[in-house]
Amino acid sequence: MFNSIRFKLTAGLVAIILPMIIFLSYNNLYSIDVVRNQVAQSNSNLVNLYMSLSDALLEDIDRYLIKVVSEESGLQFLYHPEKLDLDQYNLDKLWLFQKLTDNSVYYKGLDYFFAYSVVNDDLVFAPKPTGHAYSENQPIQRAIVNLLQDKSMKQGYSNLKWIAVKLEESFYLIHIIKSGNVYIGAGVNANDVMGPLDLLNLGITGKALFVDANGTPLQDEKFFTENQINLTNKSDSYYLTGQGDKYLVTGKQSAKGSFRLVALIPDEVILEKLPYLQRIILFIVVGSAFVLVATLFFLRKVILVPVNRLVTAMRRVKQGNLGQRIDLKPSSNEFELMNESFNSMVSEIQQLKINVYEEQLISQRAELKHLQLQINPHFFLNSLNVVYYLAQENKVGLIQELSLSLIRYFRFMFRSHTNFVLLRDELAHTENYLKIQKFRFPESFTFTISVQEGLDDCFVPTLMIQSFAENTIKHAIDTDGTTHIDIIINAIGTSPEEQKLQIRIRDTGKGFSEEVLQQLKQKMNLTNEEGEHIGIWNVRRRLLLLYRDQAHIEFSNDDGAVVDIMLPYKIGGM
Repeated sequence: MFNSIRFKLTAGLVAIILPMIIFLSYNNLYSIDVVRNQVAQSNSNLVNLYMSLSDALLEDIDRYLIKVVSEESGLQFLYHPEKLDLDQYNLDKLWLFQKLTDNSVYYKGLDYFFAYSVVNDDLVFAPKPTGHAYSENQPIQRAIVNLLQDKSMKQGYSNLKWIAVKLEESFYLIHIIKSGNVYIGAGVNANDVMGPLDLLNLGITGKALFVDANGTPLQDEKFFTENQINLTNKSDSYYLTGQGDKYLVTGKQSAKGSFRLVALIPDEVILEKLPYLQRIILFIVVGSAFVLVATLFFLRKVILVPVNRLVTAMRRVKQGNLGQRIDLKPSSNEFELMNESFNSMVSEIQQLKINVYEEQLISQRAELKHLQLQINPHFFLNSLNVVYYLAQENKVGLIQELSLSLIRYFRFMFRSHTNFVLLRDELAHTENYLKIQKFRFPESFTFTISVQEGLDDCFVPTLMIQSFAENTIKHAIDTDGTTHIDIIINAIGTSPEEQKLQIRIRDTGKGFSEEVLQQLKQKMNLTNEEGEHIGIWNVRRRLLLLYRDQAHIEFSNDDGAVVDIMLPYKIGGM
């Protein structure tokens, strides 16, 4: 695959264009990051500046509260129960209310002052005349009393810190100072303090707001929940948050209390500040990717598809499919010439192969005929010799029987024009041969032939069984004893496609020597100048010519020599 034209062209284009795309993409991302840093730094400076101004405003309010606490006549009347002098208590209370109300107008962002007497459970609430709490402030007063009576608030209370609390439906920054059993404090509406920050260019959905110590926004809680914006990060550096990191957050911790001022900027507002050049770079990146795809498509249509069509045809021809041709579709002149030349060459090769194959068939037929006519001349001489001795002894009946067997034997032998015979004919010929040999060795061997019912009409190669019977007579017969020869034919296999014809020839002789057996298993040619084992080589060669790899022979020893021949199971014409 790596050495193909398709891979090299594709890899070359990718190697040229991909680094450029990667560089431009990196440059674009780097520019975005630089712009984010610049926007974050700019807004961070503004947030720090305004947080400092807000802290200064709260510091002014703190100084006034401390001044009120430190004055001898300021809160003294609240230390004692009102029942000691109710009239004086009410006059002092009115005087404190008027004083706090008058001074509230001097503090920007302030919404109200308050003082609470624990002994009398009495709240002096002095709203700023221009503040949100000037009218309908009863809910706020109840909320302040509840806050001052809350045990958990008292445990975490500090004279030095402003805290962010929610009173009714509004968020306030509150500072409470305790003097004996009297609390005095001030409340600043978070929305009033945030007013100047509206001048920041934070986009339509951008916001600047205070966040309490737990990261809870003091404004628009629903907006932050719906957009999954996390404000718990207390880092002074910027970070991205929200669904898909669509918002940049930068903030500053207040020096006066446990709350932070944060600016929330939509990422789309930041990206609008990118230079026009960055948009050009993005266009180049997209255009390069499109050019790469278009170039690959063009190369595929003009070069790769015709080459692939040619390579596919060549592979099929290599696999032996000489009928394969390339469809002559419209293409470049060079490819059309190559396709026509390929089709012409394959046609000529196909015709040449047919001619060679026909010559091979003629050669194989000639070889088969030659193999069938390879008759041992000693057999003639031995047969004539047996007739001569029988005539000397005037055994006319035996001479007639032997002569009839010889006639049948030679008639079968000269049927050289056929490659296959019926199994019954091959067995009859083998039986004739063994009867003839019985005349030579009347007391030296016996034989039996058994065939599974229904196999007589199977076709087998001519002289195959007789060749192994002849080999047994030559190598296994011992005149000092009796050797038995068994010829057994069975069909094995379950389905018709798997059925084989098994022919087993075994004897009770001394068997194959270990050396000969190993050579036979390795399919070595054992034929020598004297013609020994020519029958085995003859059968093997004929089986190869007739069946290719569908037939095989196995040799073994089992109280004598055993030969197993496996043939395709075929009935009817060959």
